[in-house]
Amino acid sequence: MPLFKRNPFGHILFLKKWLIRIFGVISHGRYRRFNNLQIEGSEILRNLPENNVLFVSNHQTYFADVAAMFHVFNAALKGRDNTIKNIGYIWQPKLNIYYVAAGETMRAGLLPKIFAYVGSVSIERTWRSEGKDVKRQVKMSDVSNIGKALNDGWVITFPQGTTTAFKPIRRGTAHIIKKHKPVVVPIVIDGFRRSFDKKGLQIKKRNVLQSMVIKEPLEIDYENEDVADIVTKIEYAIEQHPSFLKVLTPKQLEEEQDFIESRRFWGADSKEKESKKKL
Repeated sequence: MPLFKRNPFGHILFLKKWLIRIFGVISHGRYRRFNNLQIEGSEILRNLPENNVLFVSNHQTYFADVAAMFHVFNAALKGRDNTIKNIGYIWQPKLNIYYVAAGETMRAGLLPKIFAYVGSVSIERTWRSEGKDVKRQVKMSDVSNIGKALNDGWVITFPQGTTTAFKPIRRGTAHIIKKHKPVVVPIVIDGFRRSFDKKGLQIKKRNVLQSMVIKEPLEIDYENEDVADIVTKIEYAIEQHPSFLKVLTPKQLEEEQDFIESRRFWGADSKEKESKKKL
């Protein structure tokens, strides 16, 4: 690779590679040591095309969610199944992974600006700005940049546009799907809100079960399904449809907790038991 080769956004790939390496090493312990990220479905990633793939996910922190996906994606592409053990996978990272983020978030300080260089497709939110509700037109350059990123590689988007659970899916995501016809891969994450602060930079609590479930690509009839149909399909796929929101009795809450514990099918239970024995 030429030293100063750039991606479609003008970012120098050599510099981007080193930023991913550095921040990958720094962040790795947040998912392997302080907390244990449990993964399901990483083998799906190896069967995806090189470009025009759109990942849709629920959102819990500004940066920790995306950082975890960078780890999982690169580990899976290096042959690891549902694990980010042995960080050697980060030495030759996939450089055409992008994520959609609010422009004001990525401009808020030096660290976000560095994160933006790693792969942000920054957009101006049409519904909220500086903590206030607004109404403004979609910038066509934002739409064009998302298309440019899809043409070059993989794009991660959080279609609710917020870290608050069960907020509506933004219709813009469905419009992008109809226009560019990408492979749409749903991801469901959990535990990040409990283990990190809202920005995802500071560890708030340790030994939290973090999970990431990568699902099979959605079946979408790009020509005949309308925007509303696609929005509903995404809501169900990332488990953010209102039907997932329910009021539980104390007994149901206990049963729900037992179910969550049973989802530790990746081996986290044995790890905890070992640590208790040592005590």
